Amino acid sequence: MSRMVERSRATKETSIDVRLDLDGSGEAEADTGLPFFDHMLTQIGRHGGFDLTVRAKGDLHVDTHHTVEDVGILLGEVLREALGDKAGIRRFASIALPLDEALVDVALDLSGRPFVFYDVALPVDSPASLGTPPFDPQMAEHFWQSFATAAGMTLHIELRRGRNTHHIVEASFKAVARCLRDAVRVEGGGVPSTKGAL
Repeated sequence: MSRMVERSRATKETSIDVRLDLDGSGEAEADTGLPFFDHMLTQIGRHGGFDLTVRAKGDLHVDTHHTVEDVGILLGEVLREALGDKAGIRRFASIALPLDEALVDVALDLSGRPFVFYDVALPVDSPASLGTPPFDPQMAEHFWQSFATAAGMTLHIELRRGRNTHHIVEASFKAVARCLRDAVRVEGGGVPSTKGAL
C-alpha cells in the first residue's frame, strides 16, 4: 500500500504544495522563499528517509509567520494522511541528537493526540534572524506546534545544551526527522494501541 500523499493548500496569505512519500529514499527539496527554512525542511526528508517536496509562496513582505505556520499545518496533514490507519507502525521513537556543541532530546508518539512540549531556550546573544531573507529562530517552535497539531502527534523537544543558534535549530529538525523515521516504520500487522485505533 502506497504511503505517498500530495496536497495543496491556498489562503489569502499563502499558497503551498507538499508531496510526501514515507517510503522514499531521502530525496528532499524545498522552496519557501526562506533559504534557512528550506534547509531545515530538507533535513526532515533527508534524515527521515522520506521523499519530500515543499513549494510555498507567502506574504513574506508582511513577515515569515504565515508561511512557516501554513507549511507546518499542511506538512502535518499530509503526514497524518500518509500514515492511514497506522497499522503496523512502531508509533513511538526518541533520540538524543548532537550537532557539534548542541544536544537536543526529542521523543514523539504518533498517538492521534496533539501535544507539544518545547523547551529550547536560545542563547541570550542569539541572533534575531538566520539566513537571507531572515528566518526568526523563534519561529521554529511555532512550526513544530503547527506540524504536530495537524499531524495528531505528541512531540517533546528539549535542548540539553548548546551555544550556536543555527546548530540548536538544525539539531531539533534532524532529531524529529530521525524519530519520525523510526516511528513510521512498519514492523507489525495491527494498530499499535490497546484501543485498536489511533
